[in-house]
Amino acid sequence: MGPLVGDVAVRGSKNGVTKHLVAAMLGDSPSTISNCPDVGDVHITGGMISALGCEISLDGVNATVDPRPLNSSRVPLRFSGMNRIPILMLSPLLHRTGEAFVPLVGGDDIGARPLDFHVDALTKMGAQIEITSEGLEAKADRLRGAHIELPYPSVGATETVLMAASKAEGRTVLDNGALEPEIIELALFLQRMGARIEMRPNRRYIIDGVEKMTGASQKLKGDRIEAFSYLVAGLITGGEVRVHGCSQDRLVTAISTLNRMGAQFDITDSSVSARADHLSPAAVETNTHPGFMTDWQSPMVALFTQCDGLSVMHETVYENRFTYVPALNKMGAQIEAYNTPLGSGESRFVGSSTPCSVVVRGGAPLHGTEVVVPDIRGGFAYVLAAAAATGTTTITNTHHLDRGYNRPIENFQGLGLDIKRMSGTEPLASQPQAPPAPQQPVPVAPGSPVATAATSSTPVPTGDPSAFAPAGTTPPQPPTNS
Repeated sequence: MGPLVGDVAVRGSKNGVTKHLVAAMLGDSPSTISNCPDVGDVHITGGMISALGCEISLDGVNATVDPRPLNSSRVPLRFSGMNRIPILMLSPLLHRTGEAFVPLVGGDDIGARPLDFHVDALTKMGAQIEITSEGLEAKADRLRGAHIELPYPSVGATETVLMAASKAEGRTVLDNGALEPEIIELALFLQRMGARIEMRPNRRYIIDGVEKMTGASQKLKGDRIEAFSYLVAGLITGGEVRVHGCSQDRLVTAISTLNRMGAQFDITDSSVSARADHLSPAAVETNTHPGFMTDWQSPMVALFTQCDGLSVMHETVYENRFTYVPALNKMGAQIEAYNTPLGSGESRFVGSSTPCSVVVRGGAPLHGTEVVVPDIRGGFAYVLAAAAATGTTTITNTHHLDRGYNRPIENFQGLGLDIKRMSGTEPLASQPQAPPAPQQPVPVAPGSPVATAATSSTPVPTGDPSAFAPAGTTPPQPPTNS
């Protein structure tokens, strides 16, 4: 075991670039997106766009989409379940062809992410949508502006409405829209293409539809999920990682949360680094932007395992985000999960059988083991935990990491992590047309930090929070502003 030290340059996020690729289909000339990550989801999305007849070129950093040759309105079934991008293709396809078919969406198994918000919004705008066993069939002579109020500020539904409204007839007013930086980035790209989008207070967007949109160019801003995760990589091992390419304004809540725990930061216009002599426990609650991001949750829980004392994490955005906890416990962590919310607000998932909060007793030594990556973010959390563990950890299903992170193995090697792929394993990015297949184990030498992620048959322990706390204490409660 040793500290991870060094520099990591992050590129744009998969959650940003894939939506830009879809939005480019609204133009009547080519669009170029730069600073793209080399991740599997980019190639999967590129494969869908190409299958529709559009021309797309990817060189690992830049992506250019020429939407003019589009000759099909149907996304092939072979893309079913690969990621959640197909639902976003309804808007540009309806504008371009008046009809669309998209297969069932996939993505990480982190709880229910229903399509109702997307379908309801497009229906209000004049689309006729039928959900079948294979996907969604949609038709619309012309999408028209409407007043849409989302029951929850869903990122995906906000993206659907922004793209649909950009070329719809008349004005669309969207209330309770998402405000995540990736959403603002998409809105700016649409504006460059000719869309008329305004932002108002209280999560309101006003979009006046236009007849024509042209191609545009945009450089993506740095991935705030990757940036936070690599900062944690330094902290969890007692080292220091400097992250380049992600500006401070995209990490405000993350920085303040880690600072309260004892982390010290060195922040410049182009980089952020974090170090700590000692980290205190914390109580954190995920929320929509500008709250603590749900995709920061699993790296933070991994960090909690190395803090002295009891920490609490309460998840409010997704229903099933703690599937990675059993594998952390298998590595020696002491984490207890609860169906009862341990946060300041009510749970969105009342009656759910899945945990919404965990209590972490920090300071327990972690040890290497064999694990299977369950999803993108949980997978990175196991890499972090293994980096703080002793012994060898072996990872399988590493295609999840390749789907969401730009060259994670190479970045960790650059920080001093002894990690390598088994021969014959390739990242999903090199196989965009095929569903991800289980990969061979990734071994790491004994005594070295290691990457890992997994599901486990070991159940997540549940119980009364007060019973988990040491005698005379109670679990900490999450602050209202975390």
